[in-house]
Amino acid sequence: MSKNYSVPDGSTEILYEIKKSKFIARFCLAANRSEAMKVLDQAKKDYPDARHHCWAYLIGPPKTPTLMAMSDDGEPSGTAGKPILNVMQHKEVGDVMIVVIRYFGGIKLGAGGLVRAYSQATQMAYDRAPTLLQVQLEEYELNCDFADEQNIRHWLSLHEGHVLETSYTQHVNVSIALSEKYLPELNNFLATLKGAHLLKD
Repeated sequence: MSKNYSVPDGSTEILYEIKKSKFIARFCLAANRSEAMKVLDQAKKDYPDARHHCWAYLIGPPKTPTLMAMSDDGEPSGTAGKPILNVMQHKEVGDVMIVVIRYFGGIKLGAGGLVRAYSQATQMAYDRAPTLLQVQLEEYELNCDFADEQNIRHWLSLHEGHVLETSYTQHVNVSIALSEKYLPELNNFLATLKGAHLLKD
């Protein structure tokens, strides 16, 4: 199973209005709880006079998240955080924090209306938000001659990989990070070099 998944590419904000209530959904990248709480703090600073700052986050791969949490922030229980999170759980995007800021317009929406409004605002944020595929890199160790080090660095730069660490003895020991899908190509490339090979775990 691929460990790659899409994540937010920056932050996006949309406005959804219903019965004079305004719902502002902010969709942001958050790789951990601390980053998610920073997004919430910023939303409170940007909209200090809003009645509610409801939120949910889903951190890690979308289908098998490592962390999830939500808050109704004063709305009736289950009418805000849960609908936001429910939309998130049906998307193919991980490492997401969504804050939905509400300005009350004087007309009560009722529990069902609130659930629909928070769900709709979240859905609109997903529809508008750009995402990018985050490729999980694997770490490998390889050994090469001094003459081949630059060739290997160049090959990695063409295949979205990079060098983590290098040590020099009689040969060059290189720790690299590379997507697993490129491993067969890496082996083929190393086979063309005189003294280069992957070190087995």
